[in-house]
Amino acid sequence: MALQLNHFYPYTSKHGKQPKPALTSTRPRPTKFQVKAASTNGRELIQSGAVRPIPPKEAAMAMSSEGFVLLDIRPDWERDKARVAGSLHVPLFVKDMDNSPLTLLKKWVHFGYIGLWTGQNFTTMNPDFLQQVEAEVPDKDAKLLVACGEGLRSVMAASKLYAGGFKNLGWLAGGFNRSAVSDFPAVEGSEKLQYATIGGVSYFFLQLLILLQAVGKDD
Repeated sequence: MALQLNHFYPYTSKHGKQPKPALTSTRPRPTKFQVKAASTNGRELIQSGAVRPIPPKEAAMAMSSEGFVLLDIRPDWERDKARVAGSLHVPLFVKDMDNSPLTLLKKWVHFGYIGLWTGQNFTTMNPDFLQQVEAEVPDKDAKLLVACGEGLRSVMAASKLYAGGFKNLGWLAGGFNRSAVSDFPAVEGSEKLQYATIGGVSYFFLQLLILLQAVGKDD
């Protein structure tokens, strides 16, 4: 038997008082399902050709000859280590400053499983990402080459930008991690571009590996 929802009324106690509604946040936090959906949509855009994949070895040519502008969407702590000179920067993820008990617990678990080894902070999606890009690039016909460290976050960023009206988009395939030293002629920062995403304990293992390779070449 079908129920007619309009026959039901809010509960009222015998004293005539209605229960107080639960408090909700004015700005909903992005869920893992939203992140997954953005990533899936981004991959579909790349597969359909709506977003053009550009390998790191072809990026400099696309920028100099075709007018692409490099948009670095990595968080500040990655970009500070190494960045392409002249690139725009709008982070897709920012450090999560929420200190509620649940978030603090998540931060502790994140540090134990991820942060300690990779040096990555606990992040949340930048709610103003699209607006900040629009402020940097008012012309939505501009050619943007969206880039991150490993190529995953930039897929999500490309999806958001495409939905926001940017249609001339390129995606740095594989991210900066797949780049060679000669791919981007002007790099600033203290680290190599392809190692900028590596931090924490992993960074020290990387430095040890580089040292052992250098010693092996000398021998």
